[in-house]
Amino acid sequence: MAPFPATRAATWPEAGAVMPATSPWRGFATRGLATVLACTLIAATIAGIGGGDLMVSLVYSFSIGLQCWLAVDGGRVLAARAVRRWRPADAAALQGWPGWPLMTLVIATGTSIAYASGTALADAITGVGHAGDGQAWRGYVLWLLVSIVAGAVITGYHYAKARLELTRAEAEAARRLAAENQLRLLQSQLEPHMLFNTLANLRVLIGADAQRAQAMLDHLIAFLRATLAGSRRDTHRLADEFARLHDYLALMQVRMGARLQTRLELPPALAELPVPPLLLQPLVENAIRHGLEPKVAGGRIEVHARVTGGELCLTVRDTGVGLGAAASARAADAASSFGLDNVRARLHALRGDDLGLRLRAAGDDEGGTLAEVCLPRPAPAAASPAPAPTMESQPK
Repeated sequence: MAPFPATRAATWPEAGAVMPATSPWRGFATRGLATVLACTLIAATIAGIGGGDLMVSLVYSFSIGLQCWLAVDGGRVLAARAVRRWRPADAAALQGWPGWPLMTLVIATGTSIAYASGTALADAITGVGHAGDGQAWRGYVLWLLVSIVAGAVITGYHYAKARLELTRAEAEAARRLAAENQLRLLQSQLEPHMLFNTLANLRVLIGADAQRAQAMLDHLIAFLRATLAGSRRDTHRLADEFARLHDYLALMQVRMGARLQTRLELPPALAELPVPPLLLQPLVENAIRHGLEPKVAGGRIEVHARVTGGELCLTVRDTGVGLGAAASARAADAASSFGLDNVRARLHALRGDDLGLRLRAAGDDEGGTLAEVCLPRPAPAAASPAPAPTMESQPK
């Protein structure tokens, strides 16, 4: 009787599965480990059911299983390389999969050779050997066929699993690309909106005070020169975002004079963090238009940056007429909500939820509104000199 024939089916876990192109050795090691575990489990099962020697079962299981795994996995790699030489653009071959016709041949040939050599090796190690009768050889052939079929089934399973992982990766890449395109579209919409509002402010000032209008135009030219080129990038340093806010508020201060005071606080440790361009400017513009301009005495705008609970939180606080009055003004002018809607849409694309922007009453004696933007804390960008942590302007 052929010794421990069932152990000869303990082969080929993960054999022939598609190896990820980005980590071939990791996939190879994973399949090898799965083979070791499967061989151990089957040897223990056979020894327990048949009452045989566990060590003998382990020798046969490992001798046959590991050789079948190496033969099939190695044959898959060689077959895929051959296909790449014939068809250089074959996407599956580039990922290590030669196609089912060649893979079937690899499984049948590799399993047969490895099965025979593994059995011979185990016979030599254990000294058990084959009885040489017809029944023993019939059992040998039977388990060889079972091994080939099992190898094909398991190969199909892991091929399907690898294809599913690849499909998921492609879907995630497509989702990221769609989000990036949406962000670029929203940003491209915001830039002319910001410019239009600034020019509208300049037009009002021209009729009231030509000298201040000229000063404002000079600020606008400098602001556009510094802003438009940098805003074409997907991200820039938080220090750059604060610098652009400083430029924008300088423009507004020419127009509003003593009615506008500003304070920008950026901790040096956060200056290099990357953020989307023009993220805070719409909030500052909204605070001026709906919070401070309707208030005869004007007020103050404060912008702060901090890290809380692993998130980068940016706040824009004004001491204007308050959230209720500002909301009524926005409702009366539907176009005025464009900036806030744009910020919400960009944050939704970045975060995947609607929790990135919060508006609430400031909640102290000065009144006004507090807008808060929170993002997952990004990794710092390349180091460069940080700006001063505080920028403050007083009425002139």
